[in-house]
Amino acid sequence: MLEVLMLVTNERAPFFEQQIRGLERLGVDCTIVPVPQDGDARRSITDYVKFYGSVLCRVPESIDLVHANYGLTAPAALAQPRRPVVLSLWGSDLMGEFADVSRWCARHCSEVIVMSADMASRLDRPSHVIPHGIDRERFAPMDQAAARAELGWPRDRPTVLFPYDPERAVKNHDLAAEIVAAAGQQLGEPVSLEVVTGVDHDAVPTYMNAADALLLTSDREGSPNVVKEALSCNVPVVATNVGDVAEHLSGLEYSTADDERATLIDALVSILDDRPVREGRDSVDSLSLETSSRQILDVYESALGTREVSRAHA
Repeated sequence: MLEVLMLVTNERAPFFEQQIRGLERLGVDCTIVPVPQDGDARRSITDYVKFYGSVLCRVPESIDLVHANYGLTAPAALAQPRRPVVLSLWGSDLMGEFADVSRWCARHCSEVIVMSADMASRLDRPSHVIPHGIDRERFAPMDQAAARAELGWPRDRPTVLFPYDPERAVKNHDLAAEIVAAAGQQLGEPVSLEVVTGVDHDAVPTYMNAADALLLTSDREGSPNVVKEALSCNVPVVATNVGDVAEHLSGLEYSTADDERATLIDALVSILDDRPVREGRDSVDSLSLETSSRQILDVYESALGTREVSRAHA
């Protein structure tokens, strides 16, 4: 069995939990070491210094490799010289204030995984583009009226889903509110903007299926799972042109990725006015959790070499 030490900033992130489940189904034994955190405060340099020690004491002989999930976990991974390091960059670590740290660490890791081609272009070394997989059994179409009844939403009111905490400035909730208000003016009726954050991940598909569209107005993203999850539910998406969103929306009639506010408003009006037959699920056929897990396992095999590969599948 292949044994992997998983370093992570947020072990409760749904996409990370899904990644672990997918790898474990393939026979990978994952030991998770999260960065310590003092309450809800933002992690400090001291937290990351403490992390070095917790990593160094968790690399027994049985561990085959270290997988650093998020750029700021990579220095601790590289501090142990005994095992190869695979680095997964999630987006903000390569496009935010600590981008230089992530790029430097990427040069020294055995293999690097990124979420989109745009992220790959920001590195000065080869990388593997593997977006986070989605649970297509969980994120599947359901009857909208039934979903709204379960949530207590009005059955006929146009409703748009915003899937992030409004306090996260990079997600640009203000722009989302402006777009929804402008769409309501054009339609001549109020449009609800439902903010969904902090709910159990198992409940998210119900919220998505209850909405007429998902609206993403982020200033930057890597490969946002909410877009792929919405499409897997056949829910149209209107989004700023960030990360790999345009790639996933290409060829869809109503879903749109664009940087122009007016274009986003018009796209949302078209969805809410026409109430189209839902679209998108077929476009994310290749993004299943099983597919991404196997791709990650391939990266592990590349990092380890022939001897460890044969051992992993023994």
